[in-house]
Formats: sequence, structure tokens, C-alpha cells
Amino acid sequence: MALRQIVLYDNEILRKKSKEVQIVDEKIRQILDDMAETMYNAGNGAGLAAPQVGLLKRLVVIDMGQGLIKLVNPRIIEQEGEQKVIEGCLSIPNIYGKLIRPAKVTVQALNENGEEISLTGTGDLAKCFCHEIDHLEGVLFTDLVTEYVKR
Repeated sequence: MALRQIVLYDNEILRKKSKEVQIVDEKIRQILDDMAETMYNAGNGAGLAAPQVGLLKRLVVIDMGQGLIKLVNPRIIEQEGEQKVIEGCLSIPNIYGKLIRPAKVTVQALNENGEEISLTGTGDLAKCFCHEIDHLEGVLFTDLVTEYVKR
């Protein structure tokens, strides 16, 4: 595993749409492992998307305290309700804002072995799924903020 550099908000790669991963192989698994190590090393992140480490691939890692989730080509297939949340981002340090996210989302993706999976998250996990998948579309949480807050 290797630590990767987290790109910051002024890097244009964060505004580009990521490409689908065609084959889940050892190289993709290595990238996912590197992303997880980078996220944990950052100390305060719950998720990381590949564009945040300079790669335009549809890869996401998330750990909300219940264990590491690795997603390849994730997409939201269902969402319900809404919740008011406060978000931050490893690529936009020390900036936090209030926004509206779905209260419940179901994500379809491939796991690190290339197997199709479906995961449903509520609350903070739903928020995190949305935040990280937005990164794959070139969308930052600051695009959706209704009010900035101090933390």
C-alpha cells in the first residue's frame, strides 16, 4: 500500500467526470487499498473518491466506523426522504456547510472482486454515499451548500 496525495479544491480534476472501470484487477485493488490508507492517514475522513487522489476512475472507499467499504462503479439506484446535514471534505480542508441529502440511498456497485453488490445506507452513510459519488461526477459539496458553518 502507498499513501497518495490528496488533491485540493483548486485542482481541475475534481470538476471532471470519472470513467467507468472496465476490469476489476489487481491494479484496481491496489488503488482501492492505497485510497483507504490515504483516507485513514488523513485522520478525519469517512470517505475518499479516486478523483481526490488524481485519478478519473469510478472508485470510492468509505468507512463510517463499521468497517471499510470499497466500491467500483457505484451508482445510486434508489433514494428516499431528505435530511439536513453538515459536510466537509478532505479536498476542501477546514470548510463545512449545511446541505440537504437523501435520508436513505441504495447503491449498486462492484466490490473489489468484481462481484455486483447492492448496499443501502441511512443517515450518515447515505450522506457519505452521496458525497463520494458526487465526486465521480465532478460535483463538490460546496456546490450544494445552503449555509457555511464553523467547526
